[in-house]
Amino acid sequence: MTGRIDKKVAVVTGGCSGIGLATVQRFAQEGAEVVIGDLDEVNGPGIAQEVGATFVRCDVTTKDDVDALFRKAFDTFGSVDIAFNNAGISPPDDQSILDTDLEAWQRVQDVNLTSVYLCCKAALPYMLEQGHGSIINTASFVAVMGAATSQISYSASKGGVLSMSRELGVQFARQGVRVNALCPGPVNTPLLRELFAKDPELAERRLIHVPVGRFAEPVEMANAVLFLASDESSFITANTFMVDGGISGAYVTPL
Repeated sequence: MTGRIDKKVAVVTGGCSGIGLATVQRFAQEGAEVVIGDLDEVNGPGIAQEVGATFVRCDVTTKDDVDALFRKAFDTFGSVDIAFNNAGISPPDDQSILDTDLEAWQRVQDVNLTSVYLCCKAALPYMLEQGHGSIINTASFVAVMGAATSQISYSASKGGVLSMSRELGVQFARQGVRVNALCPGPVNTPLLRELFAKDPELAERRLIHVPVGRFAEPVEMANAVLFLASDESSFITANTFMVDGGISGAYVTPL
């Protein structure tokens, strides 16, 4: 244990799989008290026990659940130092605007964008009271550039996360609270594997746009989140933190 966030209290939503799980593991390795907010009551308690974290069942689209999650962190450990607002979905019925119906649009907005609003709103009072804190919101590379394969509500929601993160980072900078947006490229998560297992052509179309020639591993995103959570990034706020394998810097012609 190197203790880069030793004794800090970290809340992670969507912490039972993918980037969230990898971050929970990294945070625990680095000495944090971790509180996992997730709907997965089957795997959540076991994950928490394995890494020495606290599991709280949380529907991130519900204000009462989100408020209870952050209250649990504060009541148990006495502070809220880090909030990694990461929960999100990318369902198959979110496609071109011509094919995505209103229900699918709203569901993605609720989980991907409204949840981040609720989590920031819940975390900020604790952080402002103590005079410090780091909020990391999961956006995406599609928040800054067009996607090769359209997911209209997902892209719009991540654009909203990025814009909100910038505004909050500016607003609360002089009160000791940093807010940054993590913008991953495609990551080798269960969500991505399930999507691409059904459509290998779609996977290849995504991969051709990644200059490093592969998808990211969740731990690579977790390392970026750890940096933003730690004091090593103390002069970074309102930032678009691209971890995309070079996608945003490349020029390619879509297939």
